[in-house]
Amino acid sequence: MKKLFGLVIVTVLLLSACGGNNNKKVTIGVASNDTKAWEKVKELAKKDDIDLEIKHFSDYNLPNKALNDGDIDMNAFQHFAFLDQYKKAHKDAKLSAMSTTVLAPLGIYSDKVKNIKKVKKGAQVAIPNDVSNQARALKLLESAGLIKLKKNFGLNGTIKDIEDNPKDLNIKAVDAQQTARALSDVDISVINNGVATKAGKDAKKDPIYLEKEDSKAVQPYINVVAVKSKDVDNKTYQKIVKLYHSKEAQKALKEDTKDGEKPVDLSKKEIEEIEKDLENK
Repeated sequence: MKKLFGLVIVTVLLLSACGGNNNKKVTIGVASNDTKAWEKVKELAKKDDIDLEIKHFSDYNLPNKALNDGDIDMNAFQHFAFLDQYKKAHKDAKLSAMSTTVLAPLGIYSDKVKNIKKVKKGAQVAIPNDVSNQARALKLLESAGLIKLKKNFGLNGTIKDIEDNPKDLNIKAVDAQQTARALSDVDISVINNGVATKAGKDAKKDPIYLEKEDSKAVQPYINVVAVKSKDVDNKTYQKIVKLYHSKEAQKALKEDTKDGEKPVDLSKKEIEEIEKDLENK
């Protein structure tokens, strides 16, 4: 009887353990404006016994550290170029993109200028100060015809790499989260899509100049879901990103961003090719 009783207890414990594993808890860090899409993913994930916790960050510098330290399991806030720059600056970070989410076009905004061609000489300009977004912002200013960059200007270029500044623009790099707040103090500001939306701007209608979405040059700026490199093939995480690309979540995304972001769902091979290309630059 004692042996039988012991066997029953062991069996119950094993069954409980197995049952507990079915209810997986996953924490994802976000710092973007597609919160409703992830809330919808959280709702849908419950049907697959996945408890998705959404952790919000207000500082772009924190989600990758939190991921690398194991405080969160996934993050969704950055593009390929930002992730690549982080890994180059933090050699101990073993992080990879496991899925793409959206292309959030970068825009030039102004409370004082209505036409990009009307930017005056000596105008005050704010751009993001992190390496990847600073280069992206400067390329946008060049595309708008306001400045000319050096021929060897790459993904890590800075204000020092401006070759010609015919309008003598006073360009100042500030924290990405401050670019929208700086609008009252500058003539134009280059603002990330998510930051603009959080500030109450319509990321599709309000910019006086917007990044072109169909150019291959924007590939490094496609947003991704990042995980630890060893977790790229994690089935639970893959299920979560699949839910992100579901019709229900995409509908929530469109409503939340006022159709200001373009959904992107690249294959694993395409993601690996972009990451490899960036690593070699």
